[in-house]
Amino acid sequence: MDRSYPELVDALSVDGPDVVADGEIVAFKGGQTSFERLQGRIGIRDPERARNTGIAVFLYLFDVLSVDGRDVRDEPLRQRKRELKDAIKFGGHLRFSTHRVGDGETYFEHACKQGWEGLVAKRADSPYRSSRSRDWLKLKCSHEQELVIGGWTDPKGSRERFGALLVGYWEGDRLRYAGKVGTGFDGATLERVGKQLDRLERKDPPFDAAKLPSGAHWVKPELVAQIAFTEWTRDGKLRHPRYLGLRTDKAAREVVRERPVS
Repeated sequence: MDRSYPELVDALSVDGPDVVADGEIVAFKGGQTSFERLQGRIGIRDPERARNTGIAVFLYLFDVLSVDGRDVRDEPLRQRKRELKDAIKFGGHLRFSTHRVGDGETYFEHACKQGWEGLVAKRADSPYRSSRSRDWLKLKCSHEQELVIGGWTDPKGSRERFGALLVGYWEGDRLRYAGKVGTGFDGATLERVGKQLDRLERKDPPFDAAKLPSGAHWVKPELVAQIAFTEWTRDGKLRHPRYLGLRTDKAAREVVRERPVS
């Protein structure tokens, strides 16, 4: 982290107790955290170059494992957060991850309406665990829209029929490629959709794109799928897409990228 995020190292290099904390590095686009924007910093190993990207990063700390050598992992979450707040001088690039108690469903609805990626729900009396636990639940907000299926990739492992759907949207007379959708399918769905893909197979890709997955199979752009996702990337691809089902109430030629009304 010292070479990739020098401003965070500076923020942590202050007098105080030795702590082992848990947190996440984020970047913002407007008022929202943006994984896409953070990509502009990932992989940079030169501190000066990292600073010169103009992409501000922040470290949000949400838990602590030890304070001055004292293991606090078995203490209740609320107590650990109090110790974290007392141990660290927050401000600037170093942020304390706040929380609220109760009324979680209402707050989750609010988070999704605000365009947040989601929330993490935690038991207030839970100990710290580094593995998966029912005491800590990730609740993700997703966007949805219909997209045109233009092809598929081969399955891997025990998967049958296809691995991922290749989807896109119309922009004028061009079908723009929006990425691969490889989750959201059960066995019956794979079989049902796979049969429809077989009937529509063609030799050439319908997408207007320079870079497409190699070894893919292409179809006539007639099927429309409803897709959930977290956000659009800068180059017009879906992040964390998930298949929800086929749409029969909308013609494929009518599918365009949906943009929020400002």
